[in-house]
Amino acid sequence: MPDSPGSANWAKLLFLGVIWGASFMAVSLALRGLPPMTIAALRISIGALSLLGVLFAMGLRLPSLRSREGRIIWVCALGMGAFSNALPFSLLSWGQTHVASGFAGVCMAVVPLFVLPLAHLLVPGEHMTLRRAVSFFIGFAGVVVLIGLDAFRSAGTDYESLARLACLGASLCYAIGSIITRLCPQVNMLSLSAAALLCGAAMMIPAALWAEGVPELPAVLPLGAVIYLGLLPTALAQVLLVQVARSAGPAFLSAVNYQVPVWSVIFGAALLGETLPPQLFAALALILGGLLLSQFGKLSRLFGKGG
Repeated sequence: MPDSPGSANWAKLLFLGVIWGASFMAVSLALRGLPPMTIAALRISIGALSLLGVLFAMGLRLPSLRSREGRIIWVCALGMGAFSNALPFSLLSWGQTHVASGFAGVCMAVVPLFVLPLAHLLVPGEHMTLRRAVSFFIGFAGVVVLIGLDAFRSAGTDYESLARLACLGASLCYAIGSIITRLCPQVNMLSLSAAALLCGAAMMIPAALWAEGVPELPAVLPLGAVIYLGLLPTALAQVLLVQVARSAGPAFLSAVNYQVPVWSVIFGAALLGETLPPQLFAALALILGGLLLSQFGKLSRLFGKGG
């Protein structure tokens, strides 16, 4: 691995931040013509088909079911399909019927902080140090500010409060999916990702049809938003993150977590004219501060190389 990530990896990292940040705006646009679970099902299905095409074009295959290790990999793919795709996509799509896309994007900054206690409990060698514990509580304070205490007192009639909790629940799902990915046996990441998306599609398609029925053909803008969600932040992003992780390392890739909430706020405010809650920026500062503290060692080594 080179000492410096290189300009190509920096460009890919920036592009990943932009397309992931724009995905929350795309969900808001898709909701103008499609119901939430249908959006999640279509997004995952488009991503799965696209990634399968990339996989076979590269001469790769899905994990085999013939060996014990292969069956374990498919169990992991099932967990990833549920916690990295089906559940969070559904929660975010429903949540964004009641909250701004920028709010949902900021919630994603919490994912690495949720990973800290989960990794301490479930991943061998990942211990909760004092610095990580402090960073978690700083980030959690940001979550409390972001969600608001009213959300925790909600009796179920305030859908905005429930939607805030749904967005936070999606970030917890992503964290669980990340742990499942780390515990999965070694396998080609594109093959694993394609298998996970297939599992997610197998879960979401019947669920969406049962809950929302066969959707009518939406207008051009919502349809284009769903196609964007499937092709860029789901399929293409997976290809790019594998490339960046392999050539520049996971510490470099983790820096994308600082971009996504910022881009989501920018796109939501500038292009959708969203009115953001006044506490959002204070919450964002606390969450990113906790994230920065938790990743300080990795980032200092990264930028110390002259990145």
